[in-house]
Amino acid sequence: MRVPVSTYRLQVTPEFDLFEAARRLPYLHDLGVDWVYLSPILASEPGSQHGYDVVRFDRVDPQRGGAEGLAALSAEARRLGMGVLVDIVPNHVGVATPAENPWWWDVLRLGRDSEHASAFDVDWAAGDGQILIPVVGDGDDGAIRIESGPEGPEVRYHDQRFPMAPGTTTLEEQHYELVSWRRADTDLNYRRFFAVNTLAAVRVEDPEVFAETHAEIRRWFTEGLVDGLRVDHPDGLRFPGRYLDDLADLTGGAYVLVEKILEPGEDLPRDWATAGTTGYDALAQIDRVLTDPAGEKPLDALETKLRGGWLHWPTYVEATKLRVAHGILNAEVRRIVREVRRVDDSVPAGALEDAVAHLLAAFPVYRSYLPQGREHLDEALETARIGTQHLEEPRVWEVLEPILSDPWTQAARRFQQTSGMVMAKGVEDCAFYRWSRLTSLNEVGGDPSVFAIDVDDFHHAMTVRQRDWPHAMTTLSTHDTKRGEDVRARITVLAEIPDVWEAALDELLRLAPVPDPAFGSLLWQAVLGAWTPDHRPDLPQRLHGYAEKAMREAGDHTTWTAPDQEYEAAVHAAVDSVFESAEVQQVLAGLAARVDEPGRSNALAAKLLALTMPGVPDVYQGSELWETSLVDPDNRRPVDFDHRAAVLAGEEGDDAVDKLHVTCAALTLRRERPDLFTSYAPVLAEGPAADHVVAFDRGGAVAVATRLPVGLAAAGGWGDTTLTLPPGAWRDVLTGTPATPWLADLLRDLPVALLVREDTA
Repeated sequence: MRVPVSTYRLQVTPEFDLFEAARRLPYLHDLGVDWVYLSPILASEPGSQHGYDVVRFDRVDPQRGGAEGLAALSAEARRLGMGVLVDIVPNHVGVATPAENPWWWDVLRLGRDSEHASAFDVDWAAGDGQILIPVVGDGDDGAIRIESGPEGPEVRYHDQRFPMAPGTTTLEEQHYELVSWRRADTDLNYRRFFAVNTLAAVRVEDPEVFAETHAEIRRWFTEGLVDGLRVDHPDGLRFPGRYLDDLADLTGGAYVLVEKILEPGEDLPRDWATAGTTGYDALAQIDRVLTDPAGEKPLDALETKLRGGWLHWPTYVEATKLRVAHGILNAEVRRIVREVRRVDDSVPAGALEDAVAHLLAAFPVYRSYLPQGREHLDEALETARIGTQHLEEPRVWEVLEPILSDPWTQAARRFQQTSGMVMAKGVEDCAFYRWSRLTSLNEVGGDPSVFAIDVDDFHHAMTVRQRDWPHAMTTLSTHDTKRGEDVRARITVLAEIPDVWEAALDELLRLAPVPDPAFGSLLWQAVLGAWTPDHRPDLPQRLHGYAEKAMREAGDHTTWTAPDQEYEAAVHAAVDSVFESAEVQQVLAGLAARVDEPGRSNALAAKLLALTMPGVPDVYQGSELWETSLVDPDNRRPVDFDHRAAVLAGEEGDDAVDKLHVTCAALTLRRERPDLFTSYAPVLAEGPAADHVVAFDRGGAVAVATRLPVGLAAAGGWGDTTLTLPPGAWRDVLTGTPATPWLADLLRDLPVALLVREDTA
């Protein structure tokens, strides 16, 4: 198996297609990148910017360059000695435009007689033999009509097209029913991706479905076009481990990563045919080793003041998950209950729904893989029993426990596919937007209640990573991160200056009142994170977009489906004040003056750690310079590669040139000298500022990074603090100068260093 030394993620879009990606490969090679890492490239919905709404599995997306584009990119990668990693989406397909998806169109036309009916996870009985399509707006039933289409009569709803069943003339005779969008939460009878009605799940556990959905992917490996895969959302699959085995057979054991989110203390199943995760776990560890633990208590106190009471995170997320299980994912809960009642119908459906919802809310990780992970189910059962003492059906748990504990039951299998949905929608897409204590910790793959880890904890985690998952991905930014890496680096500084932050926040909330002060804190942290000296003129639009998404995802004052105009107007007015109020700008300027330099130190430290720690480092597109994106779609904005290439060549300047330099030096060293990155050992510091450095030896390359820079400056700097370097004479590849164990000298020019022995420099 060929393993990458590093990767660089590119978002392939209709505007930035595979031909354009191929044109940028020489720059990536000059940057030191080993493999290019592509977002999904199979045919997707027209105009899709992300590609996760695949509509055909038999071809590369023509709007992204098609087969010719992939061939061109692969040929250029081979010329440069680079590999190709591609993101694939086995869990679901796009059905927003039925005519674009021939499988879905055929199932809607022929129902269960379609040759593709088995590909979709549909509970036909629950829809009386029809698939319920929740697209109809309130009071808009009259817009459904029958008209002539390219191949005969079709059902039309505004500009949406649906097929007519052969030989039928009325709407009632179809194999589907167009129903109110409001029924999706409770009555939907096809499995989907989370709560996205336009992404229908696919049953790749069926060998024939697997073969058909992976025919084009097989061709990539047969023809040597692609070297590895990133598997999107494996927790949505019925049997993730079996799927990965099938994928290994198809690719000949190629390098494969899984987008798996691990909760604290959770391990990736060791028997999976994968090199590891896509790196959210690494991201969480990097952010927390750079966070000052002394900030936890004062920021807790501030959060309590803002919300008028103390928040216990585990209890809080259980409540948001329960709301999701009773709300937008209630249709999934009801389907689990239907499966339970097919085994034992002695308990009423209503009581079972309540119990299953509480069990999903109490589940401590994204999912189990029975019989593995039974301990997570047992923990959830114990918690859920306490939360359902109000139930008048004492037998509910006697019925549920044996059925959901048996890996062979349909109910247990469906429960496992559903728990991750509830976790994601209740925590990442809700609670993360409500808790504002320190929002750099509110990141995918992290638990915000874990405030910081010390250097010893970090070294232990890296030692385990080197031993168990040496080829897993490490990352700082992705298309799914809530805040770009440098936004988080700036926000992290607040843990070192909680009193300064509280005073500034009080003033900002006075000048630009927000109805919910806790949400105001979350909003102003985002503003501060993106408010860099070189922020772009599109920042007002970006912040308004972020504010809208954040408050609607939070869902406690306004929602996507029922916006509170008054509340939202107040929040948007606060965003406007950033650009229109001299008083607000003065407060922000004063705060930024305290954050800019330590934020830069944190950013460079995080980048070096991510690029040199055990694993395969990924650089998300553009993040070799400042990455101040917010949540998607902001983080999928076009990247100015011409500027980056010019900065790398020394032809143009940039405030983030040091970050580009660190990135290029680390990537190049890893690619040219992989033998220097084969082990892991802590490098210890001695002296008054020893707590302000994290350093390790990867087997010949020593990474050194500053942590808690505000406290370091307040203490007067490094003083006589030294590193206990391994024997030999060392040189810093970042500065090109001989290295000294005295940190005051070693880190005089940059807050980071990357050392190699003189005889290998």
